[in-house]
Amino acid sequence: MFPEKKIQLNQKTAGICRRQPKLNQSNCIQYLSNNCSNSISSNEFIVYADESTSGKRLDIVVSSFLPSSSRSMVSSLIIKGNIRVQEQIKKPSYRVKHGDKITGTIPEPAPVLYLPEPIELKILFEDSDIIVINKQPGIVAHPAPGHYSGTLVNALLFHCPDLTGIGGEIRPGIVHRLDKDTSGVLVVAKNDNSHASLSLQFKDRRVKKKYLALVCGNMEKDTGSIMLSIGRHPSDRKKMSISTRKPKIAQTLWKVIERFEDVTLLEVDLKTGRTHQIRVHCAAIRHPVLGDQVYGNRSKISVKSSNKEELPILVSRHMLHAWKISFDHPATNKKMEFEAPLHDDMQEVISLLKRSA
Repeated sequence: MFPEKKIQLNQKTAGICRRQPKLNQSNCIQYLSNNCSNSISSNEFIVYADESTSGKRLDIVVSSFLPSSSRSMVSSLIIKGNIRVQEQIKKPSYRVKHGDKITGTIPEPAPVLYLPEPIELKILFEDSDIIVINKQPGIVAHPAPGHYSGTLVNALLFHCPDLTGIGGEIRPGIVHRLDKDTSGVLVVAKNDNSHASLSLQFKDRRVKKKYLALVCGNMEKDTGSIMLSIGRHPSDRKKMSISTRKPKIAQTLWKVIERFEDVTLLEVDLKTGRTHQIRVHCAAIRHPVLGDQVYGNRSKISVKSSNKEELPILVSRHMLHAWKISFDHPATNKKMEFEAPLHDDMQEVISLLKRSA
């Protein structure tokens, strides 16, 4: 297929990008792409493992010299047979031996089936690695049964023509999600490296997030902590619950920002990131999020008009907003902090409560 040359793999490999035509003799791997005279259709490489890599996992060894590919993507390619050892398919957990010949083909990122759609995005920050947005309520993050269009992914595909591929697909890397009716700040990766970095930061709980929530009733204290495990509801698979067969530790810290008549505005600090965590925890302490039709049943508030008459106001969604986020930039390691202004509907509810107080 192309001239084979024995070369040694060590841990001091320089950064290698996918479309490098051919590495010089000082590098430790041979790497050919479709820019070469061989006219190979996909990026290909051959490496020979030396003693420094002996005993290490195959996926770790390969991802160490392919910095543009995440370990999860490398694992997927190994399972599919795109990356082989001694021309044989191995598991990602295979322990590399001294002298092993590792060959691989890295396909060009394929476009996803979802179509770009000109949906308005409120962009807080954007560069070549990430985009930070203030998500409006009513939009689903990712296409799913019943929501194949009008999603955040459709919007990002339209607004981000510089996506380079994540997990082998041309798509935005949504590393964390907000519920359909939750508004607020969301960070999205534009490439594999950013996706891997942000995913690791979330896994290690180095990403800090704060929310604003209007909850029903008056909190007895000014601050508190909710430490209740969360898992799938035992009978309704679309819901989460503190009564579950497979509980996962969940902690939510809260403090009162402002008190209104029978409604409280909270600042919420998540120490874990379970699905529906804030909504489930608030409902568990009998202060469900205002407007939450899944974990609560109150969607109306009464405010006083200028002549002191009681006016019922219908809340159309749960009043939960992802307010602040901080993380390390995946390329520069610079600390990034963002604050998303409240969406108009939640701001209007708070304004009505203030005037009624």
